[in-house]
Amino acid sequence: MNRTRLLTTMAVFVAIGTLGAQLLWFPAGVAKAYPVQHAVNVMAAVTLGPGPAVGIAFMIGLLRNMLGLGTLLAFPGGMVGAFLAGYLYKKTNKKALAAVGEAIGTGIIGSLFAVPFARILMGSSAGAFFFLPSFLVSSISGAFIGWFVVSKVKRANLLANHI
Repeated sequence: MNRTRLLTTMAVFVAIGTLGAQLLWFPAGVAKAYPVQHAVNVMAAVTLGPGPAVGIAFMIGLLRNMLGLGTLLAFPGGMVGAFLAGYLYKKTNKKALAAVGEAIGTGIIGSLFAVPFARILMGSSAGAFFFLPSFLVSSISGAFIGWFVVSKVKRANLLANHI
């Protein structure tokens, strides 16, 4: 994929993730659950790979924070989940493992990264188990949506040049 097409596809994923944050979210414990972010992470990981998926997750988190739609916790969870989803898909070529990577990367590893992140940047002294349930709810629901979409798009052969 040439650089122009890659950047354009990344911009479309960022737009979907940012717009989706306004339309589809629900409260989940201490954080807001944005399943569209996790769905985009899985779709980007499968179509573009781990590097671009991490960049997309960072940009969505940055835009959500600038627009007042998210918290700083969008960064540790979203970026780790996107990387693990892309890495697992790249190694196994299985879309289901990309979704599992997103759920584990964001839901478990991201929630552990959120503890010092919240302590340093947000002044919160909450422990890891405080973030784990809300991160898991959001990441599992979004990863399932992303896996479903990628599976249907691949089957319909709509992205034959990308996947």
